[in-house]
Amino acid sequence: MAKKKYLYEVDLMRVVFIFGVLLNHVTSTITNNLSTGSISENVMNSTHLALHFTRMGFMFMTGLVLTLNYYQRKNNWLTFWKKRYWSVGIPYLAWNAIMLLLGDLFSQGSVSIGSLITKWLHYVQYGDHFYMYYLLVTMQLYLLFPLLLKLFKRFEKGNGHLVILITSILIQASLMVGIKYWLPHIDTSSWWYLFSNYGFNIGVYQVYFIAGAYTAIHYDEVEASIMQNYKLICCLALTLALGTILIYQGDINILGLSEDAAHSPHQPYILFYALCMIAFIFWLGRKYAYSRNKGLWPWLDHLIHLGAKLSFGIYLVQTIPIAILAEFLSRMQLSNVTLMLLGPILYLLVAALAFMIAWIFYKVPPFGILIGRSNSKDLKKRSTVIKNLNN
Repeated sequence: MAKKKYLYEVDLMRVVFIFGVLLNHVTSTITNNLSTGSISENVMNSTHLALHFTRMGFMFMTGLVLTLNYYQRKNNWLTFWKKRYWSVGIPYLAWNAIMLLLGDLFSQGSVSIGSLITKWLHYVQYGDHFYMYYLLVTMQLYLLFPLLLKLFKRFEKGNGHLVILITSILIQASLMVGIKYWLPHIDTSSWWYLFSNYGFNIGVYQVYFIAGAYTAIHYDEVEASIMQNYKLICCLALTLALGTILIYQGDINILGLSEDAAHSPHQPYILFYALCMIAFIFWLGRKYAYSRNKGLWPWLDHLIHLGAKLSFGIYLVQTIPIAILAEFLSRMQLSNVTLMLLGPILYLLVAALAFMIAWIFYKVPPFGILIGRSNSKDLKKRSTVIKNLNN
C-alpha cells in the first residue's frame, strides 16, 4: 500500500482554528470588563460574531481528519470506540474535575467533597461548563461515525456524495432558521436536555462534520476547486466577515434580540459565513504547504507542526490562562482605552501560556493523557534507559 501523503495544510488549519477559538474566548473576557454601554463595548460586541467561524472550523477538522484516517480501512468499530473514547473521555472527566477543584479553592478557599462530587456529576452529564461542550459533541460524533461512513459508502456512485452535502446544507439552513426565529417563542422546559440545550447537540453541527467527510473523500477535487476560485473565496470571506457587524446590529436594534442571541453562532448567516471561512483557511493552508517547499523558515514550520499536535490540548487547558486573565482584569479595574490597547498583548500572553501548558503535558509523562496524547511509551523508554544506566 502506498504511503499516504502528509497534508501540511491540515496543520495550519488546526493552528488557525484553535488560536481563533482562543481569540474568541479572550475577547469575550475583555468585553466583560468594559463599561456597559461604552463605545469600546459596542465595538467589541459588534465584531465578536465574526470570530464564531472558528468553532465550526474545529468541527470541520474533526470530520475531515477522522474520515481521512478511516474511510478506506476495514474498521473494527469496537476498537475505534475504545481508542477514541479513551483519548477524549479521560480528558473530559479529568478537566471537569480539575477546573471544578481549582474554582472552589480560589473562590471559597476550601473544598467540600460532597458538593464537589455533585457538581462534577452534573458537569460530566451535561458538559455545560469549562468549554467542555465540544468534547460532548465529539463523543456523539464517535458514536455515529460508523453510520456516517456507511452513508457515504452507500451513495458512492454518481453524484451521491454531492447530494448528501447539499442535503446537509439545506437541513442545516432550516435548523438555523428554526433556532433563530421559532425556538425562542417555544417553551422547551420539558424537552430532552440535548434538544432544549441545542448547542451541545451534534445535530446543529452536522453540516460541518459532513463537509469535512466530503472534503476528505474528494480531497483533490475540493482542493482544485478552492485553488481555482481563491479570489472569489477571499472576497466573499472578507465581505461576509464585515457583514457580521450588520447582522449583530440588526439582531439588537431591529429584531430586539438579547446579547446572547445576537452573538449566537446558530444563525442562517453564520452557516454560509463559516463554510466560506473554512474554504478560505483551506486556501491559506495550501499556501503554507507550498511555502514549505520554497524555503519557509524551519522554526516557523516546526512551530506550526507542534501547534497542530497540541491543538486539542490547547483547547482543553485554555480555561486556566483565561481564568487567570479574568481574575487579573477584575482586580486591576483598567479603563476602556487601556483594555483596548492591551487587548493584543493580553491575547498573546494567554495563547503563549496555553501553548506552554499543553506542551508540558505533551512532554512530561504521564500527563499526556490529560490532553488526549498518551506519553506512556516515553515513560517506559525513560525507565528502560535509567534501568540500563543503573546496571
